[in-house]
Amino acid sequence: MNSPLLRATRRILCPDHLEAGKILAMGKTRTISTSSTGRPHRKTPKPKDACIICVSSRALFDLREGRTIMEDQGLEQYIKHMVDSENTPLAPGPAFAFVQAIEAVNLALLEINPEEKNLFDVVLMSENHAQCGVRYLNSIRHHGLNIERVCLTAGRPVTSYLSAYGTHLYLSTDHEKVKDALKVGVPAATLPPYSKSIEENDELRVAFDGDAVLFSDEAEAVAKREGLFRFFDHETENEDIPLQKGPLIQFAWILGQMQKKFRQVQTECPIRTYLVTARSAASAGSRAMKTLRSWGLDIDEAHFMAGAPKGPLLDKIKPHLFFDDQVDNIKSSTEYGLPAAHVPWGVANESKVSIHEGKDTSDTSENPPCAQEKASE
Repeated sequence: MNSPLLRATRRILCPDHLEAGKILAMGKTRTISTSSTGRPHRKTPKPKDACIICVSSRALFDLREGRTIMEDQGLEQYIKHMVDSENTPLAPGPAFAFVQAIEAVNLALLEINPEEKNLFDVVLMSENHAQCGVRYLNSIRHHGLNIERVCLTAGRPVTSYLSAYGTHLYLSTDHEKVKDALKVGVPAATLPPYSKSIEENDELRVAFDGDAVLFSDEAEAVAKREGLFRFFDHETENEDIPLQKGPLIQFAWILGQMQKKFRQVQTECPIRTYLVTARSAASAGSRAMKTLRSWGLDIDEAHFMAGAPKGPLLDKIKPHLFFDDQVDNIKSSTEYGLPAAHVPWGVANESKVSIHEGKDTSDTSENPPCAQEKASE
């Protein structure tokens, strides 16, 4: 496959095989503006125009070694370790390939319109001490990521800054921080800290559950309160009444708007979106599809699973991220090594259960080290 996203990804990862000032774009070698190192300039979007993706340090990178030092030897030794190791790049974390993929989408958008303003902008968020930040910056540079904004809070909650950064999506491995973000209206999801990234970057693939993710939890509440058969009747009776919007609808909408930019110029679109819902197509599918239509939101593929496990299907899709509010669906996905993002919102999350081995979220042992003697990222 030789999609626009794959070509753009090659420009991120393998620019050195071309002469300075040239890139491989749309199957051709083109002359572009370069830096003093001969590498391509990558446009940094202005925050007012961009889709802001805030990613925690532990979601972007693998911080297991540092966490062990923090737990065994304490804060001072942890900071010393990060400073002493600042020239050793951190390995990728569960959100790494997603970040690579959206940066490649940026390059593909700039191929069709060099003046494009509506791009992704990634912000690294960490509660680590500023002294630890040099290792993050060196790792960003080593991996060729275009991350210009970094937030280091020395133990204070990063969630208090999310609105100031204009966040459209916050990804973290800390369940409590994600819940805090959702409470103040910031779209957010929890990634299992050591799940694998999808390495196939031929296109950006994002899969969404329906209820309590794209849609509100109003229908799910009926099922919980009155049972499954009443849910089926309720959805049939209200088939022509659009569902209310859920916490991830804004992000899905932005993806849809970006897709339109490629379709308007009749070029292959490097973004593919999926609805993967536990709803039954016959009894509850029409309301879901009519709701999306009423919003003007085009989803490329819709899969109505009727309660069947989602993991096997997602293994075929191989999404860079799959958003779901149900812990069981997250576990089904991670069994296949997929980066599933839990959205702890709605009636299914009224009981405080973590995606990490079903433990109560008051247990902070899964949280990463920080520059204060408390759990953080």
